[in-house]
Amino acid sequence: MKKSRLKFAVLKVDRIVVPASFFGMILGLVGLGNCWRVASKIWHLPAWIGEAIMLLAVAVWFVLLLLYVGKWLWAREEALAEFKHPVSCCFIGLVPVSSLLVALAIAPYSHAIAVGLFMVSAIGQLGFGVYRSGQFWMGGRKPEETTPVLYLTGVAGGFVSTIVASSLGYREWGVLFFGMGLFSWLALESIIMQRLYLLEALPKPLRPTLGIQLAPSAVGCVAYLSLTSGQPDLFAQMLFGYGLLQVVILLRLLPWLCQQPFNASYWAFTLGIAAVSLAPLRFVERGMTGMMENLAVLLFIAANMAISSIALGTVRLLVRGKLLPPAIPAKAA
Repeated sequence: MKKSRLKFAVLKVDRIVVPASFFGMILGLVGLGNCWRVASKIWHLPAWIGEAIMLLAVAVWFVLLLLYVGKWLWAREEALAEFKHPVSCCFIGLVPVSSLLVALAIAPYSHAIAVGLFMVSAIGQLGFGVYRSGQFWMGGRKPEETTPVLYLTGVAGGFVSTIVASSLGYREWGVLFFGMGLFSWLALESIIMQRLYLLEALPKPLRPTLGIQLAPSAVGCVAYLSLTSGQPDLFAQMLFGYGLLQVVILLRLLPWLCQQPFNASYWAFTLGIAAVSLAPLRFVERGMTGMMENLAVLLFIAANMAISSIALGTVRLLVRGKLLPPAIPAKAA
């Protein structure tokens, strides 16, 4: 009897093939939780809200990690197909990047565990970025396969590693990671813009990946602030300004983007949304007033509305049994 139950449980897990892109949920949740942590300091808002969001993020990360490991154990063909896919392969970088943010979430409660998780995750994101970038350097990639998901091969990991390293007291390492993220971003930006400007429009299923375009400048701004002190300088404000430009462009494209029906891919917007809100909160925390205070309030409210809407939409898909996308066929890779 026990053996049959175990077999049934394994079969149930086998059907749950979680794509690596689902780890983008952690980026948005931890980003929003971090916004609440800062907002509770400067505006005396309830601190428990931010901690509850962080707890939710850690719980979702743990479940996704178990399912993703199970995917490699029980659905290895699908896992390999994703690993070899020219676009989806980059989403695998979200696994160590999300783990870095989980380290940030638990740091106030266990510094030792946070440091251990940071070390493993930082090595993981760097190793993945080096492997995938080395593969791209060898050429043979079709231009139409170039999308903002390329930022996940080194830019996201570099900037997030900077933020977490600095918060844990390893500023020197943070500076090195910031250099990796910054110059990788500048190198990839022109390539991605050339694809968007000159080739055919992104197909509908890939359009939500444009949400990742919002992240580099905003997350880079937060990363730079984590390395500096005192009144935010002009470079930090310039990075934030470029992030605001991305927001306006994406708002202008919203009807075109929404031609793709809502699914979990829209979590690609959430890291950038959270970072665009967090940056002015950090500015206000560091002494900026006037226009920046007004922007901080406006963007904080907008980030809560946007990420909450995406989260509620995801829960609705989960309840209806429509959250998981079709698995990538091995032949497609």
